Amino acid sequence: MIASDGLSLTLAALADPTRRAILARLAEGERTVTELAEPFEMSLPAVSRHLKVLERAGLISRSREAQWRPCRLEPAPLRGVADYLEPYRQLWEARLDRLDDYLRTLQTEEQRDDRRQA
Repeated sequence: MIASDGLSLTLAALADPTRRAILARLAEGERTVTELAEPFEMSLPAVSRHLKVLERAGLISRSREAQWRPCRLEPAPLRGVADYLEPYRQLWEARLDRLDDYLRTLQTEEQRDDRRQA
């Protein structure tokens, strides 16, 4: 089954560490395919395939300037991922806050017991 919704396309594109590294480089500014390929031990066609996946997910765009085809980061799909994950972040923060409160309670009780025994 091939995912067609934007969130699934974005998550699938982000699943690959090479594509995440490419996005990290693009977060610093526009790059050509050759510049993006520099740190990787792979052919330009292999890098181009990664770029096509990122482009299909809407995470990058490419323009044409003379013979150059610079790539740029398009952050909007990342907002969709952040929005999707937000309720889970809130859930875990609430759970960790409750755990922190419980540990403080235990620590306070332990300090009281230590004072009583002294």
